Amino acid sequence: MSAQSSPASRTSEAYDVVIVGAGFAGMYMLHRLRGLGLSARVYEQGGGVGGTWYWNRYPGARCDVESMQYSYSFSDELQQEWDWSERYAPQPEILRYANHVADRFDLRRDIQFDTRVDRAEFDERLNTWSVTTSDGKTVSASFVVLATGCLSNARKPDIKGLDRFNGPVYHTGNWPHDPVDFAGLRVGIIGTGSSGIQSVPVIAEQAKHLTVFQRTPNYSIPARNAALTPEERQRFRDNYPEIRRFARWEARNGIYTDLPDRGALDDGDNERRAKYEARWARGGLTFMSVYNNLGLDKAANDTAASFVREKIAETVKDPATAKLLQPTTYPIGTKRICIDTDYFDTFNRPNVSLVDIKANPIEEITENAVRVAGHDHEIDALVLATGFDAMTGSVARIDIRGRAGRTLNQKWAEGPKTYLGLMSAGFPNLFIITGPGSPSVLSNMIVSIEQHVDWIADCLVYLRERGLATMEAEGGAEEKWVAHVNEVAHGTLYPQANSWYMGANIPGKPRIFMPYIGGVGAYRQICNDVAAKGYEGFVMSAGEQARRAAVS
Repeated sequence: MSAQSSPASRTSEAYDVVIVGAGFAGMYMLHRLRGLGLSARVYEQGGGVGGTWYWNRYPGARCDVESMQYSYSFSDELQQEWDWSERYAPQPEILRYANHVADRFDLRRDIQFDTRVDRAEFDERLNTWSVTTSDGKTVSASFVVLATGCLSNARKPDIKGLDRFNGPVYHTGNWPHDPVDFAGLRVGIIGTGSSGIQSVPVIAEQAKHLTVFQRTPNYSIPARNAALTPEERQRFRDNYPEIRRFARWEARNGIYTDLPDRGALDDGDNERRAKYEARWARGGLTFMSVYNNLGLDKAANDTAASFVREKIAETVKDPATAKLLQPTTYPIGTKRICIDTDYFDTFNRPNVSLVDIKANPIEEITENAVRVAGHDHEIDALVLATGFDAMTGSVARIDIRGRAGRTLNQKWAEGPKTYLGLMSAGFPNLFIITGPGSPSVLSNMIVSIEQHVDWIADCLVYLRERGLATMEAEGGAEEKWVAHVNEVAHGTLYPQANSWYMGANIPGKPRIFMPYIGGVGAYRQICNDVAAKGYEGFVMSAGEQARRAAVS
Protein backbone atom coordinates (compact mmCIF):
# COMPACT_ATOMS: atom_id res chain seq x y z
CA MET A 1 0.00 0.00 0.00
CA SER A 2 2.85 2.35 0.73
CA ALA A 3 2.99 5.19 -1.77
CA GLN A 4 6.51 5.90 -0.54
CA SER A 5 7.87 2.98 -2.53
CA SER A 6 6.27 4.10 -5.79
CA PRO A 7 8.92 5.11 -8.34
CA ALA A 8 6.20 6.70 -10.46
CA SER A 9 5.48 9.32 -7.85
CA ARG A 10 5.59 12.74 -9.49
CA THR A 11 6.02 14.60 -6.25
CA SER A 12 8.82 15.00 -3.80
CA GLU A 13 6.91 13.59 -0.84
CA ALA A 14 4.56 10.65 -0.71
CA TYR A 15 2.46 9.24 2.10
CA ASP A 16 0.06 6.41 2.60
CA VAL A 17 -2.52 8.89 3.93
CA VAL A 18 -2.96 12.65 3.94
CA ILE A 19 -5.30 13.92 6.66
CA VAL A 20 -6.92 17.33 6.34
CA GLY A 21 -7.46 18.90 9.77
CA ALA A 22 -5.92 18.45 13.23
CA GLY A 23 -9.02 18.61 15.37
CA PHE A 24 -10.25 15.68 17.46
CA ALA A 25 -10.91 13.61 14.31
CA GLY A 26 -7.59 14.30 12.61
CA MET A 27 -5.56 13.66 15.75
CA TYR A 28 -7.17 10.30 16.47
CA MET A 29 -6.92 9.28 12.80
CA LEU A 30 -3.19 10.01 12.86
CA HIS A 31 -2.77 8.00 16.06
CA ARG A 32 -4.58 4.98 14.58
CA LEU A 33 -2.65 5.11 11.29
CA ARG A 34 0.66 5.15 13.14
CA GLY A 35 -0.43 2.07 15.05
CA LEU A 36 -1.02 0.33 11.70
CA GLY A 37 2.46 1.25 10.47
CA LEU A 38 1.13 3.59 7.78
CA SER A 39 2.81 6.89 6.93
CA ALA A 40 0.60 9.95 7.36
CA ARG A 41 0.79 13.72 7.11
CA VAL A 42 -1.75 16.08 8.64
CA TYR A 43 -2.32 19.58 7.24
CA GLU A 44 -4.00 22.06 9.57
CA GLN A 45 -4.94 25.60 8.57
CA GLY A 46 -4.79 26.82 12.17
CA GLY A 47 -1.69 27.44 14.24
CA GLY A 48 -2.41 24.57 16.64
CA VAL A 49 -4.47 21.44 17.26
CA GLY A 50 -8.07 21.43 18.48
CA GLY A 51 -10.14 22.25 15.41
CA THR A 52 -13.43 23.80 16.49
CA TRP A 53 -11.92 24.54 19.90
CA TYR A 54 -8.93 26.29 18.36
CA TRP A 55 -11.11 28.76 16.45
CA ASN A 56 -14.12 29.24 18.73
CA ARG A 57 -12.67 31.38 21.53
CA TYR A 58 -15.64 33.71 21.94
CA PRO A 59 -16.70 34.81 25.45
CA GLY A 60 -18.57 32.02 27.23
CA ALA A 61 -17.63 29.29 24.73
CA ARG A 62 -18.00 25.84 26.21
CA CYS A 63 -19.13 22.39 25.17
CA ASP A 64 -22.80 21.41 25.46
CA VAL A 65 -21.90 17.77 26.15
CA GLU A 66 -20.64 17.01 29.66
CA SER A 67 -16.85 17.04 29.76
CA MET A 68 -16.50 13.54 31.24
CA GLN A 69 -18.29 12.27 28.13
CA TYR A 70 -16.84 14.73 25.60
CA SER A 71 -13.47 13.02 25.71
CA TYR A 72 -11.56 10.26 23.98
CA SER A 73 -12.21 6.68 25.06
CA PHE A 74 -9.46 5.00 23.02
CA SER A 75 -6.94 5.23 25.86
CA ASP A 76 -8.02 4.22 29.34
CA GLU A 77 -4.89 5.83 30.80
CA LEU A 78 -5.88 9.12 29.18
CA GLN A 79 -9.45 9.06 30.47
CA GLN A 80 -8.27 8.09 33.95
CA GLU A 81 -5.54 10.71 34.24
CA TRP A 82 -7.13 13.87 32.83
CA ASP A 83 -8.96 15.98 35.41
CA TRP A 84 -11.89 17.93 33.98
CA SER A 85 -12.64 20.90 36.21
CA GLU A 86 -16.31 21.56 35.37
CA ARG A 87 -19.42 19.69 34.34
CA TYR A 88 -19.29 21.52 30.98
CA ALA A 89 -15.73 22.29 29.99
CA PRO A 90 -14.96 25.83 28.82
CA GLN A 91 -13.13 26.30 25.52
CA PRO A 92 -9.68 27.01 27.02
CA GLU A 93 -9.81 23.74 28.95
CA ILE A 94 -10.89 21.68 25.93
CA LEU A 95 -8.03 23.25 23.97
CA ARG A 96 -5.60 22.35 26.79
CA TYR A 97 -6.93 18.77 26.60
CA ALA A 98 -6.38 18.67 22.82
CA ASN A 99 -2.81 19.91 23.30
CA HIS A 100 -2.25 17.37 26.07
CA VAL A 101 -3.35 14.58 23.72
CA ALA A 102 -1.07 15.90 20.95
CA ASP A 103 1.88 15.92 23.37
CA ARG A 104 1.09 12.64 25.12
CA PHE A 105 0.96 10.73 21.82
CA ASP A 106 3.69 12.81 20.13
CA LEU A 107 1.39 13.79 17.26
CA ARG A 108 2.88 17.16 16.28
CA ARG A 109 5.83 15.75 14.33
CA ASP A 110 3.39 14.59 11.63
CA ILE A 111 1.25 17.76 11.59
CA GLN A 112 2.00 20.82 9.46
CA PHE A 113 0.26 23.89 10.93
CA ASP A 114 -0.73 27.16 9.25
CA THR A 115 -1.22 25.21 6.06
CA ARG A 116 -4.45 24.95 4.08
CA VAL A 117 -5.17 22.17 1.61
CA ASP A 118 -6.20 23.98 -1.56
CA ARG A 119 -6.55 21.12 -4.00
CA ALA A 120 -6.70 17.32 -4.12
CA GLU A 121 -6.76 15.51 -7.46
CA PHE A 122 -7.09 11.78 -8.06
CA ASP A 123 -4.79 10.23 -10.67
CA GLU A 124 -6.68 7.29 -12.16
CA ARG A 125 -3.53 5.85 -13.75
CA LEU A 126 -1.48 5.78 -10.57
CA ASN A 127 -4.41 5.38 -8.13
CA THR A 128 -3.01 8.19 -5.98
CA TRP A 129 -4.09 11.60 -4.84
CA SER A 130 -2.03 14.73 -5.54
CA VAL A 131 -2.57 17.15 -2.68
CA THR A 132 -1.58 20.80 -3.11
CA THR A 133 -1.21 23.00 -0.03
CA SER A 134 -1.24 26.75 0.53
CA ASP A 135 2.57 26.86 0.71
CA GLY A 136 2.67 25.82 -2.96
CA LYS A 137 3.80 22.27 -2.28
CA THR A 138 2.27 19.12 -3.80
CA VAL A 139 2.51 15.71 -2.15
CA SER A 140 1.02 12.38 -3.16
CA ALA A 141 -0.98 9.95 -1.07
CA SER A 142 -2.76 6.65 -1.60
CA PHE A 143 -5.63 7.88 0.56
CA VAL A 144 -7.02 11.23 1.71
CA VAL A 145 -9.06 11.58 4.89
CA LEU A 146 -11.12 14.74 5.32
CA ALA A 147 -11.18 15.54 9.05
CA THR A 148 -12.36 19.06 8.30
CA GLY A 149 -15.09 19.24 10.94
CA CYS A 150 -18.79 19.99 10.72
CA LEU A 151 -18.67 23.43 12.33
CA SER A 152 -15.41 24.94 11.20
CA ASN A 153 -16.23 27.26 8.30
CA ALA A 154 -17.43 30.53 9.83
CA ARG A 155 -20.22 32.18 7.87
CA LYS A 156 -20.00 35.94 7.39
CA PRO A 157 -23.45 37.32 6.59
CA ASP A 158 -24.07 39.36 3.48
CA ILE A 159 -25.33 42.60 5.08
CA LYS A 160 -25.22 45.89 3.20
CA GLY A 161 -22.59 48.26 4.60
CA LEU A 162 -20.83 45.68 6.82
CA ASP A 163 -17.46 46.54 5.29
CA ARG A 164 -17.77 50.23 6.05
CA PHE A 165 -18.42 49.89 9.78
CA ASN A 166 -15.74 51.88 11.62
CA GLY A 167 -15.44 49.75 14.75
CA PRO A 168 -14.03 46.25 15.24
CA VAL A 169 -16.04 43.32 13.84
CA TYR A 170 -15.67 39.89 15.47
CA HIS A 171 -17.03 36.50 14.39
CA THR A 172 -17.67 33.98 17.15
CA GLY A 173 -16.28 31.21 14.92
CA ASN A 174 -13.00 33.02 14.24
CA TRP A 175 -12.32 34.91 17.46
CA PRO A 176 -9.02 36.73 18.16
CA HIS A 177 -6.51 34.81 20.27
CA ASP A 178 -5.86 37.84 22.46
CA PRO A 179 -8.51 38.90 25.01
CA VAL A 180 -11.19 41.30 23.75
CA ASP A 181 -12.28 43.99 26.21
CA PHE A 182 -15.78 45.40 25.70
CA ALA A 183 -15.67 47.60 28.81
CA GLY A 184 -17.31 50.97 28.21
CA LEU A 185 -18.40 50.05 24.68
CA ARG A 186 -21.79 49.90 23.01
CA VAL A 187 -21.80 46.42 21.46
CA GLY A 188 -24.13 44.89 18.89
CA ILE A 189 -24.43 41.14 18.42
CA ILE A 190 -26.19 39.58 15.43
CA GLY A 191 -27.42 36.03 15.95
CA THR A 192 -29.00 34.06 18.77
CA GLY A 193 -27.88 30.52 18.05
CA SER A 194 -25.63 28.61 20.41
CA SER A 195 -22.62 30.96 20.20
CA GLY A 196 -24.83 34.02 20.65
CA ILE A 197 -26.64 32.48 23.60
CA GLN A 198 -23.33 31.58 25.27
CA SER A 199 -21.63 34.95 24.65
CA VAL A 200 -24.50 37.39 25.35
CA PRO A 201 -24.41 37.03 29.19
CA VAL A 202 -20.62 37.45 29.29
CA ILE A 203 -20.50 40.45 26.94
CA ALA A 204 -23.43 42.08 28.79
CA GLU A 205 -21.40 42.05 32.01
CA GLN A 206 -18.58 43.99 30.30
CA ALA A 207 -20.30 46.31 27.84
CA LYS A 208 -21.73 49.74 28.49
CA HIS A 209 -24.73 48.59 26.42
CA LEU A 210 -25.45 45.41 24.47
CA THR A 211 -27.97 45.31 21.63
CA VAL A 212 -28.97 41.80 20.57
CA PHE A 213 -30.30 41.50 17.00
CA GLN A 214 -32.47 38.38 16.82
CA ARG A 215 -33.97 36.82 13.71
CA THR A 216 -35.17 33.52 15.20
CA PRO A 217 -35.53 32.88 18.94
CA ASN A 218 -34.08 29.63 20.25
CA TYR A 219 -35.14 27.11 22.86
CA SER A 220 -32.45 27.04 25.51
CA ILE A 221 -32.13 24.97 28.67
CA PRO A 222 -30.05 26.03 31.69
CA ALA A 223 -26.67 24.29 31.74
CA ARG A 224 -26.50 24.22 35.56
CA ASN A 225 -22.76 24.19 35.12
CA ALA A 226 -20.68 23.59 38.25
CA ALA A 227 -17.25 22.50 39.35
CA LEU A 228 -16.75 18.73 39.31
CA THR A 229 -15.89 17.19 42.66
CA PRO A 230 -13.20 14.49 42.90
CA GLU A 231 -15.99 12.07 43.86
CA GLU A 232 -18.00 12.86 40.72
CA ARG A 233 -14.94 12.41 38.53
CA GLN A 234 -14.12 9.10 40.18
CA ARG A 235 -17.68 7.84 39.81
CA PHE A 236 -17.42 8.44 36.06
CA ARG A 237 -13.99 6.81 35.85
CA ASP A 238 -15.11 3.73 37.73
CA ASN A 239 -18.07 3.34 35.38
CA TYR A 240 -16.40 4.29 32.10
CA PRO A 241 -16.73 0.83 30.47
CA GLU A 242 -20.52 0.88 30.88
CA ILE A 243 -20.84 4.62 30.12
CA ARG A 244 -18.92 4.23 26.85
CA ARG A 245 -20.83 1.08 25.85
CA PHE A 246 -24.15 2.78 26.54
CA ALA A 247 -23.13 5.91 24.58
CA ARG A 248 -22.09 3.84 21.56
CA TRP A 249 -25.04 1.49 21.41
CA GLU A 250 -28.00 2.53 23.56
CA ALA A 251 -28.18 6.32 23.43
CA ARG A 252 -29.41 7.70 20.11
CA ASN A 253 -27.21 10.77 20.50
CA GLY A 254 -24.17 9.12 22.07
CA ILE A 255 -24.79 10.72 25.48
CA TYR A 256 -25.12 8.61 28.62
CA THR A 257 -28.40 9.40 30.38
CA ASP A 258 -31.59 7.76 31.67
CA LEU A 259 -33.64 6.44 28.76
CA PRO A 260 -37.39 7.17 28.83
CA ASP A 261 -39.88 4.33 28.73
CA ARG A 262 -42.93 6.34 27.65
CA GLY A 263 -44.28 9.18 25.55
CA ALA A 264 -45.22 12.63 26.84
CA LEU A 265 -48.95 12.02 26.59
CA ASP A 266 -48.73 8.77 28.58
CA ASP A 267 -48.38 10.83 31.78
CA GLY A 268 -50.97 13.11 33.30
CA ASP A 269 -50.42 16.88 33.31
CA ASN A 270 -49.06 17.02 36.87
CA GLU A 271 -46.67 14.10 36.48
CA ARG A 272 -45.43 15.39 33.13
CA ARG A 273 -44.85 18.86 34.55
CA ALA A 274 -42.93 17.40 37.48
CA LYS A 275 -40.65 15.50 35.09
CA TYR A 276 -39.98 18.62 33.01
CA GLU A 277 -39.27 20.60 36.19
CA ALA A 278 -36.80 17.93 37.35
CA ARG A 279 -34.94 17.97 34.00
CA TRP A 280 -34.98 21.80 33.93
CA ALA A 281 -33.44 21.79 37.41
CA ARG A 282 -30.83 19.23 36.34
CA GLY A 283 -30.07 21.19 33.18
CA GLY A 284 -28.39 20.24 29.92
CA LEU A 285 -29.17 18.55 26.61
CA THR A 286 -30.83 15.57 28.27
CA PHE A 287 -33.96 17.69 28.74
CA MET A 288 -35.10 16.20 25.42
CA SER A 289 -34.75 12.68 26.85
CA VAL A 290 -37.63 13.11 29.30
CA TYR A 291 -39.92 11.27 26.87
CA ASN A 292 -39.28 8.99 23.91
CA ASN A 293 -41.51 10.75 21.36
CA LEU A 294 -40.62 14.45 21.61
CA GLY A 295 -38.86 14.32 18.24
CA LEU A 296 -41.62 12.30 16.59
CA ASP A 297 -45.04 13.49 17.75
CA LYS A 298 -46.08 17.13 17.44
CA ALA A 299 -48.65 16.94 20.26
CA ALA A 300 -46.01 15.45 22.58
CA ASN A 301 -43.45 18.02 21.46
CA ASP A 302 -45.90 20.85 22.15
CA THR A 303 -45.95 19.93 25.84
CA ALA A 304 -42.16 20.39 26.12
CA ALA A 305 -42.12 23.52 23.95
CA SER A 306 -44.90 25.11 26.02
CA PHE A 307 -43.04 24.33 29.23
CA VAL A 308 -39.87 26.08 28.00
CA ARG A 309 -41.86 29.08 26.73
CA GLU A 310 -43.47 29.36 30.18
CA LYS A 311 -40.01 29.32 31.79
CA ILE A 312 -38.88 32.14 29.50
CA ALA A 313 -41.98 34.15 30.42
CA GLU A 314 -41.33 33.54 34.14
CA THR A 315 -37.69 34.64 33.81
CA VAL A 316 -37.89 37.72 31.56
CA LYS A 317 -39.64 40.58 33.35
CA ASP A 318 -40.67 42.66 30.33
CA PRO A 319 -43.60 40.84 28.65
CA ALA A 320 -42.82 42.22 25.16
CA THR A 321 -39.19 41.06 25.36
CA ALA A 322 -40.26 37.68 26.78
CA LYS A 323 -42.65 37.20 23.86
CA LEU A 324 -39.89 37.93 21.33
CA LEU A 325 -37.61 35.39 23.04
CA GLN A 326 -40.21 32.59 22.90
CA PRO A 327 -39.84 30.31 19.86
CA THR A 328 -43.16 29.48 18.21
CA THR A 329 -42.38 28.61 14.58
CA TYR A 330 -40.71 25.21 14.96
CA PRO A 331 -40.82 22.24 17.37
CA ILE A 332 -38.38 22.15 20.27
CA GLY A 333 -35.27 20.10 19.52
CA THR A 334 -35.57 20.30 15.72
CA LYS A 335 -32.80 22.87 15.74
CA ARG A 336 -29.91 21.88 17.99
CA ILE A 337 -31.17 22.77 21.41
CA CYS A 338 -29.02 25.32 23.24
CA ILE A 339 -27.89 25.25 26.83
CA ASP A 340 -27.02 28.44 28.63
CA THR A 341 -25.90 30.16 31.77
CA ASP A 342 -28.23 33.09 32.62
CA TYR A 343 -29.13 33.86 28.99
CA PHE A 344 -32.77 34.81 29.55
CA ASP A 345 -31.94 36.57 32.84
CA THR A 346 -29.55 38.81 30.91
CA PHE A 347 -32.51 40.55 29.24
CA ASN A 348 -33.54 41.90 32.66
CA ARG A 349 -30.37 43.98 32.77
CA PRO A 350 -30.83 47.71 32.11
CA ASN A 351 -27.90 47.73 29.67
CA VAL A 352 -29.32 45.05 27.33
CA SER A 353 -31.89 45.51 24.59
CA LEU A 354 -33.40 43.10 22.08
CA VAL A 355 -34.19 44.02 18.47
CA ASP A 356 -36.42 41.80 16.34
CA ILE A 357 -34.94 41.51 12.84
CA LYS A 358 -37.47 38.91 11.68
CA ALA A 359 -40.25 41.45 11.33
CA ASN A 360 -37.84 44.18 10.21
CA PRO A 361 -34.58 42.83 8.75
CA ILE A 362 -31.37 44.84 9.07
CA GLU A 363 -31.44 47.47 6.32
CA GLU A 364 -27.76 48.27 6.45
CA ILE A 365 -24.79 48.85 8.69
CA THR A 366 -23.45 52.37 8.75
CA GLU A 367 -20.10 53.66 10.01
CA ASN A 368 -21.34 53.53 13.61
CA ALA A 369 -24.76 51.86 13.75
CA VAL A 370 -27.03 48.99 12.73
CA ARG A 371 -30.10 50.37 10.92
CA VAL A 372 -33.38 48.54 11.47
CA ALA A 373 -36.76 49.93 10.35
CA GLY A 374 -35.20 53.35 9.79
CA HIS A 375 -33.78 53.50 13.32
CA ASP A 376 -30.03 53.60 13.92
CA HIS A 377 -28.83 51.49 16.85
CA GLU A 378 -25.48 53.09 17.56
CA ILE A 379 -22.63 50.71 18.41
CA ASP A 380 -18.86 50.82 18.87
CA ALA A 381 -18.17 47.12 18.22
CA LEU A 382 -20.02 44.38 16.34
CA VAL A 383 -20.12 40.64 17.04
CA LEU A 384 -21.32 38.26 14.33
CA ALA A 385 -22.75 35.12 15.95
CA THR A 386 -23.96 33.97 12.56
CA GLY A 387 -22.81 30.39 12.65
CA PHE A 388 -21.21 28.19 10.04
CA ASP A 389 -21.62 26.78 6.58
CA ALA A 390 -22.15 23.52 8.41
CA MET A 391 -21.35 19.95 7.41
CA THR A 392 -20.11 20.75 3.89
CA GLY A 393 -18.60 24.25 4.06
CA SER A 394 -15.05 23.27 4.91
CA VAL A 395 -15.00 20.52 2.28
CA ALA A 396 -16.39 22.92 -0.33
CA ARG A 397 -13.41 25.23 0.12
CA ILE A 398 -11.06 22.54 -1.23
CA ASP A 399 -10.88 21.91 -4.98
CA ILE A 400 -11.39 18.14 -4.84
CA ARG A 401 -11.29 16.33 -8.20
CA GLY A 402 -12.16 12.65 -8.55
CA ARG A 403 -12.65 10.42 -11.58
CA ALA A 404 -12.68 12.18 -14.98
CA GLY A 405 -11.72 15.43 -13.24
CA ARG A 406 -15.19 15.92 -11.78
CA THR A 407 -15.17 18.14 -8.70
CA LEU A 408 -16.88 17.25 -5.47
CA ASN A 409 -18.54 20.68 -5.49
CA GLN A 410 -20.09 19.88 -8.88
CA LYS A 411 -21.35 16.56 -7.59
CA TRP A 412 -22.74 18.09 -4.41
CA ALA A 413 -24.34 21.09 -6.13
CA GLU A 414 -27.81 19.63 -5.49
CA GLY A 415 -26.88 18.61 -1.95
CA PRO A 416 -24.19 16.35 -0.48
CA LYS A 417 -24.33 12.70 -1.44
CA THR A 418 -22.39 10.05 0.41
CA TYR A 419 -22.60 6.41 1.27
CA LEU A 420 -22.76 6.10 5.07
CA GLY A 421 -21.32 9.61 5.33
CA LEU A 422 -17.92 7.98 4.75
CA MET A 423 -17.29 8.11 0.98
CA SER A 424 -18.77 9.69 -2.14
CA ALA A 425 -19.10 7.79 -5.43
CA GLY A 426 -16.59 8.86 -8.06
CA PHE A 427 -13.97 9.80 -5.47
CA PRO A 428 -11.88 6.69 -4.74
CA ASN A 429 -9.78 6.43 -1.59
CA LEU A 430 -11.30 9.65 -0.20
CA PHE A 431 -12.76 9.20 3.28
CA ILE A 432 -14.81 11.71 5.24
CA ILE A 433 -15.01 11.69 9.02
CA THR A 434 -18.49 12.55 10.37
CA GLY A 435 -19.61 13.67 6.92
CA PRO A 436 -23.17 14.38 5.74
CA GLY A 437 -25.19 11.17 5.91
CA SER A 438 -23.75 10.12 9.29
CA PRO A 439 -24.98 10.96 12.84
CA SER A 440 -22.22 13.58 13.34
CA VAL A 441 -23.80 16.79 14.69
CA LEU A 442 -26.83 14.94 16.07
CA SER A 443 -24.53 13.13 18.46
CA ASN A 444 -21.74 13.47 20.95
CA MET A 445 -19.10 14.24 18.30
CA ILE A 446 -16.32 12.30 20.01
CA VAL A 447 -18.39 9.09 19.95
CA SER A 448 -19.03 9.53 16.23
CA ILE A 449 -15.43 10.54 15.47
CA GLU A 450 -13.99 7.47 17.19
CA GLN A 451 -16.43 5.17 15.40
CA HIS A 452 -15.56 6.61 11.98
CA VAL A 453 -11.81 6.61 12.56
CA ASP A 454 -11.88 3.00 13.78
CA TRP A 455 -14.00 1.94 10.78
CA ILE A 456 -11.63 3.65 8.32
CA ALA A 457 -8.58 2.14 10.04
CA ASP A 458 -10.08 -1.37 9.87
CA CYS A 459 -10.96 -0.77 6.23
CA LEU A 460 -7.37 0.19 5.36
CA VAL A 461 -6.13 -3.03 6.99
CA TYR A 462 -8.66 -5.01 4.91
CA LEU A 463 -7.40 -3.38 1.70
CA ARG A 464 -3.75 -3.90 2.61
CA GLU A 465 -4.20 -7.58 3.47
CA ARG A 466 -5.87 -8.23 0.10
CA GLY A 467 -3.53 -6.14 -2.04
CA LEU A 468 -6.38 -3.83 -3.02
CA ALA A 469 -5.44 -0.37 -4.30
CA THR A 470 -8.75 1.49 -4.54
CA MET A 471 -12.09 1.63 -2.83
CA GLU A 472 -15.09 3.81 -3.57
CA ALA A 473 -18.79 3.96 -2.96
CA GLU A 474 -21.13 2.39 -5.52
CA GLY A 475 -23.50 4.92 -7.06
CA GLY A 476 -26.55 2.75 -6.38
CA ALA A 477 -25.62 2.16 -2.73
CA GLU A 478 -25.07 5.89 -2.32
CA GLU A 479 -28.47 6.79 -3.81
CA LYS A 480 -30.18 4.28 -1.53
CA TRP A 481 -28.36 5.66 1.52
CA VAL A 482 -29.25 9.30 0.73
CA ALA A 483 -32.88 8.24 0.29
CA HIS A 484 -32.77 6.33 3.60
CA VAL A 485 -31.24 9.32 5.47
CA ASN A 486 -34.02 11.57 4.21
CA GLU A 487 -36.76 8.99 4.76
CA VAL A 488 -35.71 8.54 8.40
CA ALA A 489 -35.49 12.33 8.87
CA HIS A 490 -38.95 12.88 7.41
CA GLY A 491 -40.37 10.37 9.87
CA THR A 492 -39.47 12.92 12.56
CA LEU A 493 -40.30 16.55 13.29
CA TYR A 494 -36.78 17.76 12.34
CA PRO A 495 -37.52 18.92 8.76
CA GLN A 496 -40.14 21.32 10.15
CA ALA A 497 -37.35 23.70 11.20
CA ASN A 498 -35.30 25.85 8.83
CA SER A 499 -32.09 24.71 10.47
CA TRP A 500 -28.47 24.35 9.45
CA TYR A 501 -29.13 20.60 9.49
CA MET A 502 -31.04 21.34 6.26
CA GLY A 503 -28.54 23.93 4.99
CA ALA A 504 -31.23 26.59 5.53
CA ASN A 505 -28.85 29.15 7.07
CA ILE A 506 -26.90 29.55 3.80
CA PRO A 507 -28.72 31.39 0.96
CA GLY A 508 -28.97 29.19 -2.12
CA LYS A 509 -27.74 26.03 -0.36
CA PRO A 510 -29.85 23.02 -1.38
CA ARG A 511 -32.32 21.80 1.24
CA ILE A 512 -31.41 18.24 2.08
CA PHE A 513 -31.36 16.75 5.56
CA MET A 514 -27.64 16.18 6.09
CA PRO A 515 -27.08 14.21 9.32
CA TYR A 516 -28.37 10.66 9.88
CA ILE A 517 -31.03 10.77 12.56
CA GLY A 518 -31.45 7.02 13.09
CA GLY A 519 -29.20 7.02 16.15
CA VAL A 520 -25.52 6.25 16.74
CA GLY A 521 -26.14 2.64 17.79
CA ALA A 522 -28.26 1.77 14.75
CA TYR A 523 -25.75 3.53 12.51
CA ARG A 524 -22.78 1.72 14.08
CA GLN A 525 -24.53 -1.61 13.47
CA ILE A 526 -25.15 -0.70 9.82
CA CYS A 527 -21.46 0.19 9.35
CA ASN A 528 -20.33 -3.00 11.09
CA ASP A 529 -22.67 -5.11 8.94
CA VAL A 530 -21.39 -3.46 5.74
CA ALA A 531 -17.80 -4.29 6.76
CA ALA A 532 -18.71 -7.85 7.77
CA LYS A 533 -20.14 -8.42 4.27
CA GLY A 534 -16.85 -7.50 2.62
CA TYR A 535 -17.71 -3.79 2.52
CA GLU A 536 -21.02 -4.20 0.74
CA GLY A 537 -21.90 -1.16 -1.36
CA PHE A 538 -18.26 -0.32 -2.03
CA VAL A 539 -16.25 -1.19 -5.15
CA MET A 540 -12.65 -2.30 -4.69
CA SER A 541 -9.92 -2.94 -7.21
CA ALA A 542 -6.44 -4.42 -7.10
CA GLY A 543 -3.40 -2.32 -7.85
CA GLU A 544 -1.17 -2.92 -10.88
CA GLN A 545 1.43 -4.80 -8.79
CA ALA A 546 -1.21 -7.10 -7.27
CA ARG A 547 -2.69 -7.77 -10.71
CA ARG A 548 0.74 -8.64 -12.13
CA ALA A 549 1.41 -10.97 -9.19
CA ALA A 550 -1.93 -12.67 -9.71
CA VAL A 551 -1.24 -13.23 -13.44
CA SER A 552 2.26 -14.60 -12.85
